[in-house]
Amino acid sequence: MISTPSRPFPPAALAWSVWGLGALLYLIGFYQRVAPAVITDQLMAEFSIGAAALGNLSGFYFYSYVAMQIPTGVIADRWGPRRLLTLGAGVAALGTALFATATSLWWADAGRLLIGASVAVAFVSMLKLASHWFAPRQYALATGMALLMGVVGGVVAGVPLRMLVEAFGWRAVMGVSAGVTALLCLATWWLVRDDPVERGYASHSQHAHNHGQAEHTPILRGLLEVLCYRNIWILLLTPIGVTGAILAFSGLWGVPYLRQVYGLDPKSAAAITSILLVAWALGGPLLGAWSERSGRRKPLYVLTTVIVLAGWTTIIFLPLPLWLLVTILAPVGFASGNLIVGFACAKESVPLRLMGTASGVCNMGPLLGGMLLQPAVGWMLDRHWSGTLVNGARTYDAAAWQAGFSLIFAGIVVSMLLILFLRETHCRQSA
Repeated sequence: MISTPSRPFPPAALAWSVWGLGALLYLIGFYQRVAPAVITDQLMAEFSIGAAALGNLSGFYFYSYVAMQIPTGVIADRWGPRRLLTLGAGVAALGTALFATATSLWWADAGRLLIGASVAVAFVSMLKLASHWFAPRQYALATGMALLMGVVGGVVAGVPLRMLVEAFGWRAVMGVSAGVTALLCLATWWLVRDDPVERGYASHSQHAHNHGQAEHTPILRGLLEVLCYRNIWILLLTPIGVTGAILAFSGLWGVPYLRQVYGLDPKSAAAITSILLVAWALGGPLLGAWSERSGRRKPLYVLTTVIVLAGWTTIIFLPLPLWLLVTILAPVGFASGNLIVGFACAKESVPLRLMGTASGVCNMGPLLGGMLLQPAVGWMLDRHWSGTLVNGARTYDAAAWQAGFSLIFAGIVVSMLLILFLRETHCRQSA
């Protein structure tokens, strides 16, 4: 599998197509991640639950997603992304169908659990495909584009999903989502290949000739080796606050917050949370490219975390007019795209043979943020609930929302302190 001059590298159209099928599963995963935000009222009324139980229902996605990250990274190093992506899409289709037809909260939780576990393979598999199908200088761009694809799914789960739900009901829409995911499963098995060599092209992975050896690296040994690097711990924990804030706000609580505090209709509230996601999507590839040009990772990561902390502090603790809230959300979302800088830094902090494992470990951070903050905010809301119900769903006053979001603030403060201890990689791969 060593690249030779007689073999051309794969054409860009083919490389992006192979990578794009993996990205489509990530798009679907992100869509499922934030979909509960625009159907909170339907879910609370239909299953007769409060904010804490709703946060837990949404959180079941994150519970299994986070649990799958380490085995996904290790399996991606051993088995390759094609089989992972195909299996992931198939199970995601099953989980979505289960959620769509759930007759009780238990079955809805089970469906969300299956969805989270299955789409968890998408991001790390995309990183593996990028390391083989793209030149090293394009890696940060591909990682940023991955976030962009994911956020496209998040935007689809905003206003468009709300309009479809109002027209056809949430169960019907989720049923169609299951069918689309099943089609992706078939397309992935048919078209995706782990390495360009399987299509007769040269591989961009300098590690390709050692691939067989990497496949037989003991799982536990590889994991323990990755965890010996200080940067991996920092890049695992820092996104819990920064990205967790995005997932908690846009993924579940932003829409009901804007409806109950600012009196917005569901579609307008979803549009505003989509602004945060779009800014986040733009920030990922641009911040990744800027760090590549500067040849350094840490200064940009620290600066953007400062911006995130300042923005959320203002949003949570000051009584802002709606226009100013929206104005602040955009740069906060953009700066939160710094997790792409973190993924590139994580890849450079370990030997290339451990990239999949390191990526899986570090990808736990953002999802840990959603897993912890979504139910925690709901728990805090229920503690401050005044007893008001509207159409069978609980509503909360501004003081309750501030108390809930203060947990987001605390998480970002911890992130700010941690990132100061990051070791600079100077955009160079560890030996």
